[in-house]
Amino acid sequence: MSVADDKTVVREYFNSTGFDRWRRIYGDGEVNKVQLDIRNGHQQTIDRVLNWLKADDNLSGLSICDAGCGVGSLSIPLAEAGAIVTASDISEKMVSEARERATATLGDRASNVKFSTQDLEALEGRYHTVICLDVLIHYPDDKMADMIAHLASLAESRLILSFAPKTFALTILKKIGEFFPGPSKTTRAYQHREADIVKIFENNGFSIARQEMTSTRFYFSRLLEAVRR
Repeated sequence: MSVADDKTVVREYFNSTGFDRWRRIYGDGEVNKVQLDIRNGHQQTIDRVLNWLKADDNLSGLSICDAGCGVGSLSIPLAEAGAIVTASDISEKMVSEARERATATLGDRASNVKFSTQDLEALEGRYHTVICLDVLIHYPDDKMADMIAHLASLAESRLILSFAPKTFALTILKKIGEFFPGPSKTTRAYQHREADIVKIFENNGFSIARQEMTSTRFYFSRLLEAVRR
């Protein structure tokens, strides 16, 4: 499957059955045990990024690009903390949901975040920090370098991203899961080697500053912060 085909599948999935599923997971309503585990894992990744940025004590007025924002789980608390956030997602439904949540949550700080429907390759501008969480899972290895390079070109100082690490244990777990696809598993899930991603960062003038690993029963995400050298 080509990256264009992957992109089409992802867009259509998150504008249809996937939207309803992931809106529940990223919300606070009742979900099943697997979905609750994924919700908690994703929130741990969000919280770690927020803790990193708040620890730097310069969020107020900081320009941030949230690439692949989903329903605004990161964009909204960043805007609430005073950052100026440009958020986008490939799914129009996800963006609409994020915009509604921001309006309901942020009050007079709603103007701190602007949402748009775009895929990553179409993003433009310059931002102090570019963040891309839980999106690399939709990109195969042969397209990953170009995508990260594009995100790096938007970042003046820092790029933060997460990915599903490629380890022997997780590869086996993924293969077992493929025997039980279910109606909601309609997108491919790509794992990536950390060494490959670090090398791409280095090739684009960045070095690793901080890193974390989130691991629950059903959610695995490696988080890297790279700063411009």
